[in-house]
Amino acid sequence: MALRNVSMRQIQIFVEVAKRQSFVRTAEALHLTPPAVTMQIKELEHAVELPLFDRRGRSVSLTTAGEYFLVYAKRVLSTLKDAEDAMARLRRTETGVLVIGLVSTAKYFVPRLLAAFRREHPGIELRLQVSGNRAQLVTLLQENAIDLAVMGRPPKELATRAEPFAAHPLVFVAPPGQLLLKDDRPLLAELEAQPFIVREPGSGTRRALEDYLRAQQLTPRVTMEMSSNETIKQAVMAGMGVSFLSLHTLGLELQSGLLRLLDLPGTPIMRTWNLVHLQSKVLSPAAEAFRYFVLEHAEAMLEAHDAPLLSALSRR
Repeated sequence: MALRNVSMRQIQIFVEVAKRQSFVRTAEALHLTPPAVTMQIKELEHAVELPLFDRRGRSVSLTTAGEYFLVYAKRVLSTLKDAEDAMARLRRTETGVLVIGLVSTAKYFVPRLLAAFRREHPGIELRLQVSGNRAQLVTLLQENAIDLAVMGRPPKELATRAEPFAAHPLVFVAPPGQLLLKDDRPLLAELEAQPFIVREPGSGTRRALEDYLRAQQLTPRVTMEMSSNETIKQAVMAGMGVSFLSLHTLGLELQSGLLRLLDLPGTPIMRTWNLVHLQSKVLSPAAEAFRYFVLEHAEAMLEAHDAPLLSALSRR
């Protein structure tokens, strides 16, 4: 087996095909032609002397050999990325690619942070990896596919360094016409009787909701589980129930009166946003620059966003 003849480009293409399960979509993502992708995979399979993919029309799936090879291919790319970061630190430059992973809830404010950061560091190329929930982001950290992660609860299953940088308020929301009020304040018993729309298991928002309900000894009537904050907001606005979401996802809807906050005991529930990376990872100068920027500026930016919304809740 002539693995010494395998090129880094072949490994990168193999990982992309495994991710997208399509030669055509891989070609589009890498700006190649489908025949070029096919040729590189065939050469790789010739080198390992085993088929790595099962072909079924335009879709492909990993063979058992392919699944094993993917583990090592990701390790190779991860090691190469660490080497690039180490060399960048030695050059003491602030250029290159910075990959930021974030849970979907953070996508409502992280782009503003990145825009401000880029004005100060125009030589850094920024890439975002938005994960559907916390569990998926932990996998990206574990695979060293991202430099830094923006998330709520840091993973206990990995050796990471987590630095809190801002408060994260979580609130209950309802449509404006929802009859939940008694003396302008909703009662917990009334909340329990409402149809509830919740995030999926594995999300940090779902975990915080379950902790709150357990503390209040409530068992809500869950009618829907969704993995999208946007879909949940649309469902609440349509009068399908109440929900529990990050305040950072609600700015436009609250300001326009499409949703309202529910002033319940112990709310808003305050969590923290954390900037997380593997302890074993050597951060590049670009990653260090972003880390310092977030720790210095993010709290003030988020407080400016949250203050009017929380003030409106306190006046209810």
